[in-house]
Amino acid sequence: MTVQDKPVANPLVVLRKEFDDWAVLFDPDTGHAYGLNPVSVLIWQFLDGRHTVEDIVREVQAACEDVPETAAEQVREFIADLLKNGLAGYDYQPG
Repeated sequence: MTVQDKPVANPLVVLRKEFDDWAVLFDPDTGHAYGLNPVSVLIWQFLDGRHTVEDIVREVQAACEDVPETAAEQVREFIADLLKNGLAGYDYQPG
């Protein structure tokens, strides 16, 4: 993953928002579900093929209070996990 990469959410994965801005991602191909906290939901919403990973880091830093110094690394790790689990990629057509 480079700073120029623009990840895209897998269009088959379903995001279901729950109470208090938490959400569940459901991958119908695997049957797996993943819980997302509000910051993860924010990140997911920027996986549109138009934002680089660095853009997403800046969006998180602008939208959240008391952002830790490790936020950029945590955002990159979260996106890397999404990529590894097939929940996001670079070959989907942005919506």
